[in-house]
Amino acid sequence: MRALGPLALVALAVGCTPTDTSVGRGAADLPLVAPGVALGETGVDPLIVGDRLLAAGEAELALDAYLRAAAQRGMTQGVLLSLASANIELGRLGQAEKLLRDVLEDDPDNAGALNNLGVVLLEQGEYGEAHRVLRAAFALQPTPEIRDNLRVAGTKLASRTYPDAQNDNAFKLTERGNGVVTLSAPRP
Repeated sequence: MRALGPLALVALAVGCTPTDTSVGRGAADLPLVAPGVALGETGVDPLIVGDRLLAAGEAELALDAYLRAAAQRGMTQGVLLSLASANIELGRLGQAEKLLRDVLEDDPDNAGALNNLGVVLLEQGEYGEAHRVLRAAFALQPTPEIRDNLRVAGTKLASRTYPDAQNDNAFKLTERGNGVVTLSAPRP
């Protein structure tokens, strides 16, 4: 038991010595750094990471990467377009539409944003506006992809059906004579 006493004292003394003897600071004086963080080094661009994740079908992770890019760079047009692409993949069409309209507000001649907005509008059933937007995109950049989207919009716009005026479920006006006209309700 007596042999452990001096050994414990030496261990206690070693634990109290400064860890950075060249600077003369103790462990308590060192800045706290999270493990795994390399200070002063730059990582891979979050937009590139997001693009790769999106191409791999990981839209939720891509969205996270694009949000990191937004935190670093701000809401640039490239970041907004990337966020819109991830939202389209996730089926969040309303959010994608808002982001694309924000891009087009600053740059109305952005053919990529016009094309993507046209696709979003097609998915939402807004065929007339989708056709108009895709026509503008094709005028700016006549690529086969935009042409195909324009064809789809034109087909959907042309195939829209309107309710028939002679529909049996419509209200009917009937003249009874002496200028009296009655309105009859549809049959249930």
